[in-house]
Amino acid sequence: MVLRFVILIGVTNLFADLTYEGGRSITGPFLAQLGAGAALISIVSGTSEFLGYALRAVSGYVADRTGRRWTLVFVGYAINMLAVPALALAGGWPAAATLMAAERTGRAIRRPVVQAMLSHAHTDVGGGRAFGINESLDAAGATLGPLVIAAVIAAGGGYRHGFAILLLSALACLGMLVFTERRYPNPAAFEGHDEDQGEGGTRRRPYPTSYWLYLAAAALLGFGFVDFALVAFHLQHTSVLKPALVPVAYAVAMGAGAVGNWVLGRAYDRFGLPVLLAAFAVGAAFPPMVFLAGSAWAFAGMALWGLNKGAQDTLLKPLLAPLVPANARSTAFGLFDTAFGTAWLGGSVALGLLYDRSLATLVIVSVTTQLLALPLFVLGHRARRSA
Repeated sequence: MVLRFVILIGVTNLFADLTYEGGRSITGPFLAQLGAGAALISIVSGTSEFLGYALRAVSGYVADRTGRRWTLVFVGYAINMLAVPALALAGGWPAAATLMAAERTGRAIRRPVVQAMLSHAHTDVGGGRAFGINESLDAAGATLGPLVIAAVIAAGGGYRHGFAILLLSALACLGMLVFTERRYPNPAAFEGHDEDQGEGGTRRRPYPTSYWLYLAAAALLGFGFVDFALVAFHLQHTSVLKPALVPVAYAVAMGAGAVGNWVLGRAYDRFGLPVLLAAFAVGAAFPPMVFLAGSAWAFAGMALWGLNKGAQDTLLKPLLAPLVPANARSTAFGLFDTAFGTAWLGGSVALGLLYDRSLATLVIVSVTTQLLALPLFVLGHRARRSA
């Protein structure tokens, strides 16, 4: 029963990722078509990501306090899904930027709550395996989405046609969500809790030192991680890839993530922290391949980009879940993601400005910042074992 819930959530997210990752594969070039430059594209993308992370602390807290988790999930998915096909109607870059922010806001509302629901499966399924299955299905959808967009462009359609066709997958996602909620209205029961009860009178316990060290490490990862909108702008602006191949590069990243998420989740349950360290060490090598080399290396770099992104989604929450009581997990996940998103915004602004000045400096800052996160993960692990 628990595994079926994980799979149903995963299929829901497959359609979700097909929709918004398909859209994100062309938002950079679409903004450029509407008159935005590299710095503006990076700032718009970073701001959207910031909203997509900053509001998670709020939605997670509201979910834990009120117990209205499914309500927040439905609201979040609806905004998340419907904003993407609406981009087909955007008349200028400000309107497109607003819809991009709305899409990330919807994801922010539902993301920590869904992750908390999945964390309840750790006893029966395994934390790494549960998140790995979910993120693999996520990545499968994220692989299909850009390929759909690439096919539309290759057939002579424009970016607007691509956004419009994603309405079909958006509606499929919302339909799967309704089905899943009716089958599993109380996922907290997997862990022996009543999800409909808010935190109520439960005494709050301070988060342990290891939580804050992990949060600081994740912030460094977020600062150094280059958003795909800037990568896509670079690949097309410098003619490293033809326009129709830019979504394909994103599909390569998501495909690598789909395989990596499955393997990383199972490996993490068995071997723990070394798997996380290795994934982020290898994943940090993508910037020089993407920004300083030719098309073949660009595809290899995007595969590592996808591995890095998959590790963020698959490994960080199982790392945190044992540190936090089940009925406060949405809050803890939301706060963690807010710190990550704030750092991502700062990094997006900094890296976007560096792009116009020195690609080599951009690469050095990106790689160095991500690698600096690894010692903090080790210190967090030691603090956790000594607690």
